[in-house]
Amino acid sequence: MENNYIEIIGGSENNLKNIHLKIPKEKITVFTGVSGSGKSSIVFDIIAQESGRQMNETYSSFVRKFLPKYRRPKVDDVKNLSPAIVIDQKKIGGNARSTLGTATDINSLLRLLYSRFAVPSIGYANAYSFNDPQGMCPKCEGIGRIITLNVDAALDQDKSLNEGAILLPGFKVGSYYWKVYAESGFFDIDKKIKDFSKEEFEKLVYAPAQKVTGQYTLNDMNITYEGLSERFLRTTVNTDKDATKASTKKINDFGMSCVCPACSGKRYHELVFTSKINGYSIYDLTDMELEKLAGILLEWDIPEANHLIQDIINKVQSLCDIGLSYLTLTRETTTLSGGESQRVKMVKHLSGNLNGLLYIFDEPSTGLHPHDVNKINELLVKIRDKGNTVLIVEHDPDVIPIADYIVDVGPAAGSHGGNIMFSGSYEDFLKSDTLTAKCLLEQFKGNSSKRLPKEFYRSKKSSLHNLKNISLNIPKGLFTVVTGVAGSGKSSLVNGVFAKEFPESIIINQTPVHATARSNSATYLGIMDEIRALFAKENGVDKGLFSYNSTGACPVCNGTGFRTLNMSFMDVMEVECTECNGTRYKQEVLKYLYKGKNIVEIMDTTAEEALEFFNDSKIKNKLKGIKTVGLSYLTLGQSLDTLSGGECQRLKLAKELGAKGNIYILDEPTTGLHMSDVKVILGIINKLVDKGNTVIVIEHNTDVIRHADWMIDIGPEGGSRGGQIIYEGNLSGLQTCRESVTAQYV
Repeated sequence: MENNYIEIIGGSENNLKNIHLKIPKEKITVFTGVSGSGKSSIVFDIIAQESGRQMNETYSSFVRKFLPKYRRPKVDDVKNLSPAIVIDQKKIGGNARSTLGTATDINSLLRLLYSRFAVPSIGYANAYSFNDPQGMCPKCEGIGRIITLNVDAALDQDKSLNEGAILLPGFKVGSYYWKVYAESGFFDIDKKIKDFSKEEFEKLVYAPAQKVTGQYTLNDMNITYEGLSERFLRTTVNTDKDATKASTKKINDFGMSCVCPACSGKRYHELVFTSKINGYSIYDLTDMELEKLAGILLEWDIPEANHLIQDIINKVQSLCDIGLSYLTLTRETTTLSGGESQRVKMVKHLSGNLNGLLYIFDEPSTGLHPHDVNKINELLVKIRDKGNTVLIVEHDPDVIPIADYIVDVGPAAGSHGGNIMFSGSYEDFLKSDTLTAKCLLEQFKGNSSKRLPKEFYRSKKSSLHNLKNISLNIPKGLFTVVTGVAGSGKSSLVNGVFAKEFPESIIINQTPVHATARSNSATYLGIMDEIRALFAKENGVDKGLFSYNSTGACPVCNGTGFRTLNMSFMDVMEVECTECNGTRYKQEVLKYLYKGKNIVEIMDTTAEEALEFFNDSKIKNKLKGIKTVGLSYLTLGQSLDTLSGGECQRLKLAKELGAKGNIYILDEPTTGLHMSDVKVILGIINKLVDKGNTVIVIEHNTDVIRHADWMIDIGPEGGSRGGQIIYEGNLSGLQTCRESVTAQYV
């Protein structure tokens, strides 16, 4: 039947070449191909966008104001669409009040359980919530942390009060506030702060408010004295919620975050800790690792509550089943990685009973050790078997085989991609002549270099998070891979300990480049000034004309390329600016040419084309870096806020390629990379090492592990069962390490 397929007719989004494609419904379809080939354009920019847009149109114009905005993709038609649920790697986000427990609704079930069965009862469910006035710690208001005075920033302890020891704004020697302290009679104002007794220091910084009379030359003879910290909290931190820029700056400059002394960071009102079931308060349960929590709840037998307890166990066990057993429900969602966030979203959707939906996944294997990938595969199959259609953009050779259907896009990236190279079954795919199929069948050879360690960078021993008093020893001038299952302690040891002890380390991770819609590839690489200068010199005009952030900006859209239309009761719409046609520049700027091209045409060229076009050595060297990291398909004017995490990471790497003698820390650099591009990254790493740099890579990819000079395996498992160095040495010795999970896969 025709309606058993999603059909795309005339897809021309981004680099797609007017594609026609049929995708079977109620099956798992995996989209493969090199980075930038057009996979995401099909799945996210056409299918997800059009599904969202059509769903929105079923609501009233009033309701649509509150819904996400979707644009019409560049496609002739998309037939037989289902409502789409996109489960991507964007962090769950939230704020300091959002934890794994609140995000998964497990805390809600626990609150219900405690409100009915805890002894002594302290009230309804809200009384067990740190986000409700009834249940929150009154001092920190349920945050678990407070802002207090950073004494080191606020006081120069090598000076006396008379010499201006108080560095806070408004405390100059002779000022009103200075006199409150200097003329209080409590201190010798010529004595250096570092020579104060403990009692004097406590009085200066932490004394509670008290009336002091008759000791001042000030007009007001009845003055309230309070320690600097107390005054700072009252006047700067505990003021109106709508903080001014001045108070925000003051907090940033002189404040520091610390654990709330009232609740010890636990967030709850003291009464919550007294209300227990089987000896456990609600905090005790939420602060356990999920695996331990599931085990404890399985032992509970409360006849009236067993159904509710089982619901909690099911949710907790689902998180354990996809490799998150090392997390606790108290873990803030803002600290979860992209891969962890995606897996949490997956579990939420699996617990629902809807079917006939379209689930879209963006590299669900990200951040997972090969040991855990099969757990994700099982989850994806379960979602399909409930009667849903599953679309996956993926590079992992362990995920691709679960597909009922494969769509390979290519043959290369950017303008060289955008074609459907293959569509069909996995078995037929392996017989095809595509690059992906060849890579799947190819055996990757290990490291052939003979580089041996001579000297080491050694960090101090640490017990940060789950680390078991261990240190990291990194051989200088070699390529070291740090491996281990998710949650084993890799990031804690490398980023949390080593990088802080060796601050000269250059960390290249997948956090977004500081990007707005006005920043692009050329501005980030630092070649935009050179390009503008070339245009200015060629035409004898000011170079500001060739910037859409300066005098060259279109006067109608101010250099954004679009205008916002507020059509009263209809959706707010962003439409292409009719004055500049989306180019962002004044029309007069386009008459100025360099080597036959105007600035807009230059911004539309790819890095690969620009490398041939420009003769300037500085521009060419920067563009060579982009080509080296496999991003030559990016256009010079591509907004940085459109790049994926993996693309951002490689762009940062391109910027650093010329350096020597540095320590580089790369956090999962193969994320988002096709198997053929992994070789490119390995080539870059080896070039960095050959130049005398030390490269540390946190990675799960077995091809990268096999290529390292030195490896450090952390584990043996995640959470409390991890945090130990299981093995360090060359790859050949790993095979004899029975404790290592990694050894089973390399």
